[in-house]
Amino acid sequence: MALARALLLRASRSTWLAEQFRRRSFARRAVRRFMPGEDLASALDAAAALASARIGSVASALGERVNTRAEGEAVRRHYLDVLDQIHARGLATHISVKLTHLGLDVDRQLCTDSLHAIAERAAAIGTMAWIDMEESHYVDATLALYHDVRARYTPVGVCLQAYLRRTPGDLESLLAAGASVRLVKGAYRESPANAFPRKRDTDAAFLVLGTRMLDASHPDRPQVFGTHDLTLVDRIRAHAESLRVPKDAWEVHMLYGIRTADQRALAAAGVGVRVLISYGTHWFPWYVRRLAERPANMWFVLRSVVSSR
Repeated sequence: MALARALLLRASRSTWLAEQFRRRSFARRAVRRFMPGEDLASALDAAAALASARIGSVASALGERVNTRAEGEAVRRHYLDVLDQIHARGLATHISVKLTHLGLDVDRQLCTDSLHAIAERAAAIGTMAWIDMEESHYVDATLALYHDVRARYTPVGVCLQAYLRRTPGDLESLLAAGASVRLVKGAYRESPANAFPRKRDTDAAFLVLGTRMLDASHPDRPQVFGTHDLTLVDRIRAHAESLRVPKDAWEVHMLYGIRTADQRALAAAGVGVRVLISYGTHWFPWYVRRLAERPANMWFVLRSVVSSR
């Protein structure tokens, strides 16, 4: 499994593989397991359907590492339009953005200005903007921009990755600042010096970090646990109940199309649940990282290949 994960993470950065994969009809069918469609309308329709089941949602346009100012500016305009459409449809949908998608590698000031514009619009319509975390060499810049934007707009949260060795220190700094954190395990290819190479170590780190987040939770700054690991969810939930943490002070976030029945069961039991709905045409790197999180999902792709013949 470790070798399969390493190979998948390396493949996720291949432009050639991305182009080849997108051309295959079986690939488009396979990826539909994890996203309702490539367009925003499909994502918001899915969000509306989830809302009817009392499950929240987070919309995220797929893409990262844009190469020009024009691309970064287009992403900013897109997210502003997303927020307008969320408001027009009366959805309680959050958004989640990657800073390299907003042009961090091209022009940091452009990225900063775009992030402020998005956070301002999100605050105006009463929803929340989340900042995704990317590879470890982006952590410092991401946290700096998070603190910058949150100084003006409160409903902004940031993601941390449990497998990074530096995360405990980052978490303490964020909690001291009153931040909302979305904790995930981590899905990028990292060196053992930066990240735990073994799943069990990441799981253990997730639980330690998660319990610390609950200790500092508050309804005004909800803490979020992004995982499909039901064992971890149960242990987080038990700790929350032992502390009598208010139910609106923490949530579980899961991906669209994964553990759908469990999402509904958790919501029915009173656990706050949101589903991350990704959309867009730049799905190859994201999709392959999803496979790397659970290489057993490769069997789903292989079945799609066979059934397409």
